[in-house]
Amino acid sequence: MGEFDLIARYFKRLTPQAALGVGDDCALVQPKPGTQLAISCDMLVQGRHFFANTDPRKLGHKALAVNLSDLAACGAKPLAFTLALALPEVDEPWLAAFSQGMFELADAHGCELIGGDTTAGPLNICITVFGEVSVVNGQSQALLRSGARPGDDLYVSGTVGDARLALDVLLGKLAVPDEVLKVARARLETPDPRVTLGLALRGVATSAIDVSDGLLGDLGHILEHSGVGATVQADVAIQSIATYASNTRTTGQFFINFSTNQWRALALAGGDDYELLFTAPPAQRAAVEAAALNNQTSVRRIGQIDAEPGLRVVDAQGQKLPTNYKSFDHFA
Repeated sequence: MGEFDLIARYFKRLTPQAALGVGDDCALVQPKPGTQLAISCDMLVQGRHFFANTDPRKLGHKALAVNLSDLAACGAKPLAFTLALALPEVDEPWLAAFSQGMFELADAHGCELIGGDTTAGPLNICITVFGEVSVVNGQSQALLRSGARPGDDLYVSGTVGDARLALDVLLGKLAVPDEVLKVARARLETPDPRVTLGLALRGVATSAIDVSDGLLGDLGHILEHSGVGATVQADVAIQSIATYASNTRTTGQFFINFSTNQWRALALAGGDDYELLFTAPPAQRAAVEAAALNNQTSVRRIGQIDAEPGLRVVDAQGQKLPTNYKSFDHFA
């Protein structure tokens, strides 16, 4: 099978939203009047971002999900994406499953594949996604990292630390019951981009970022861009994954014998969660709760933004904890 046959069979579809999709040298996207384009690009490399034996359907889902998560953090509505794909060989069953997983998520968010490139080489997936943000009275409604203000509440959606828990088990660093791994592995391999929550937070949140490299590390970007500090309640953050340690199943009650520091490390520095970390004034608490409820996504207040620069992490008693939880860095 040649390159263009491969594209036509597995990746060419109708693109009713785009002015021109797959097939020409360029795709054409016409933004609606009164909107801006939000653009983000992410790359997944085998051996760095995913295992060689990863289910291709799940990989197709995740490849697009990590990009849609960036749109969610910006409060942008997905429009379209491009795909650059390097393949060691043409494996048709793999391509069928990969494209199925990718398009299932794309269709769920009304996001069209409008172009890209294929080449032979080590497996590498690079997606560029395009979203739409409203402009009202000349002001962009995009959520940015630079809007946090002293006194704002600090929130995180969903659960954090699950993906890192699964990764450490798969790498042989930790051992947990099979039922725990099943739940955590789903978070690692098929994250749910919080697109609708991001849209609902426009005009409510003052800043936002998605948790890809680790909660504290990603929070650091908000603090730097906003010129503020923060206090994080570590033990509120870990409650999300710690619930796995005391759930009752049909097989009875199980317990994960991790130390509190292990739980904190997973939640605060784990990464790969693709949840939204955002800030909002206390006056918007009811609006945040409504946005979460309407989008069937839990959110938790895990701290506050401070005028004093720097990051402070405290335990349930308010005692300061070390802040040396290292988030992921490709070149560290």
